[in-house]
This record gives sequence, structure tokens and C-alpha cells, in this order.
Amino acid sequence: MQYDKHLVSTSWTDYELLDSGDSMKLERFGSIVVARPETQALWKKMRPELWETAHAEFAFEEKKGVWNMKKSVPESWQLSWHAARFLVRLTGFKHTGIFPEQAPNWQWLSEKVSKLEKPNVLNLFGYTGIASLVAAQAGAFVTHVDASKQSLDWAHENARLSTIKEDFIRWILDDALAFVKREVRRGAQYDGIILDPPAFGRGAKGEVWKIEEDFSALLDGLKELLADKPGSFFLINGYAAGYAPRSFAQAIESVFPSTETGEAGELFIQESSSERVIPAGIYVRFVR
Repeated sequence: MQYDKHLVSTSWTDYELLDSGDSMKLERFGSIVVARPETQALWKKMRPELWETAHAEFAFEEKKGVWNMKKSVPESWQLSWHAARFLVRLTGFKHTGIFPEQAPNWQWLSEKVSKLEKPNVLNLFGYTGIASLVAAQAGAFVTHVDASKQSLDWAHENARLSTIKEDFIRWILDDALAFVKREVRRGAQYDGIILDPPAFGRGAKGEVWKIEEDFSALLDGLKELLADKPGSFFLINGYAAGYAPRSFAQAIESVFPSTETGEAGELFIQESSSERVIPAGIYVRFVR
């Protein structure tokens, strides 16, 4: 395993990190500019004049998140990354439905899928499904699993926007660990596995997910599901769990054999006009 292989996401046509600082970040999603809290941004803002261009700013007021609108913002609007098209919205949890730091992983995913013959790919904790779109467009049949019906519907809508055929993605509303255990009993096999487990969550039937208690059991199940053949791949991200990349990497190494060619590190987003970056998560990935 190659540790400290950090990935940096830079701007593309529909996304740009304009500036950051004072525990905030300023981003452009298409033509809409938003300001959001960012605990990692301990430094000072470099381009304070740009913050006046924000259409909306997220803040916590009376322990509740609110968007303070400064200009007109549509309920949702469309963005793209290569052939993938998806909707962006301002949610009550400050998220927008897209995690731009994942762009290097989307590129890697597309490359790995395209090298396999009609692979089956599992995307757990799939959220709004951009990884599922990328995998399907590269030639995979994707099983997309999420415990939130709202997120699942959003992901399905993104797939329709991306003109992906209905039979290319199987949509599953379920608890991730429960689904994996059932798939193990069925003898299912996947050529690629993608997951982004939260620190805490609830399944579709109220099941409680705690990463410190359930992560090991999930990995044990995924070991049984990942096909033991050349080219099969595994990609895990950690956004809110608070763990170091080495923690995730060593957990993977303790379960999966033959991860010598794997990579692990931090994910960063780079400002469009400077060398500064915002730490935005961790990842581990390997190919058999």
C-alpha cells in the first residue's frame, strides 16, 4: 500500500473553489456562487472582494442551518462533469448534492471500469449517485444502495439527466450492512466496490450505523463480495468519520489480501487562483 498519495481536485467548467478562509469557503456551482462553513479553513481570506458575489450563504442560527439568500437561486440547477449530468440543490445540511473533491476518484473509477468486460459494480452509501453515473457510463452495471429515499430519488433523477438506460443501474433502498449480509448469503460477486460510509447513520428500517462498531463487519462482508480476479477494484472514501487515511488503509489491509499496489491519502480541493487547498476527506483504493 502506498500511503500519503494525496489527490487534489482542481476547477472544471461547472465547479470552482473561488476562495476560502475565516472558517468559510466560497464556491461556484455553474453560475451560482455559494458561501459555506468550512472548519478546515483556519487561514484568512485571500480575495475578500469575491465574497460579495455570493448568491447564498449558509449559517447556523439557533442550532439550525439556514441559507441566507442574497440573490435569486433556483430550487435546483444542472451541472456536468464530463458526460455525467446531475442536479445541484441547496439543502438544509449545507450540502449541495455533489462532493467536488471526488473528481480524481471519478476519473480513476472510469478508467478501471473501462478495462473490464461488462463489470458488476456495487456503490454503497451511494448518495446522489455521481460515482454510479460515471461507472455506468464507462460500461458497468451498477447496484446503487442508499438508506435515504430522498437521496435515492435524487440519484435516479441524475441518471435520467445523464441519459443512462434504466437497466444499467439497480436502485436499492436499504441499510448498507444488511444488504451486504444478504448478498453474501446469496453468493453475489462484484467486480468493483465503492463506498463512502458516514460516521453515524440510520438504515431504511431504522437500523443504526456506527462506524466504530459496524465498519469491521462491513469489510468482512465486502471481502466475500469482491470478485477474486485481475482488474477487480475497491474504492472507499471517508468524509465525516474523522479518521486518518492510515487508519482506513490498515483496516483494508487487515481484511483484503494483495493490496500492495493500493493507494491511500487525503483528498483536497484547490483554490482556482492560488496554491492553497482545503482538506476534504480521505480515500483508500486498490486493484487486484
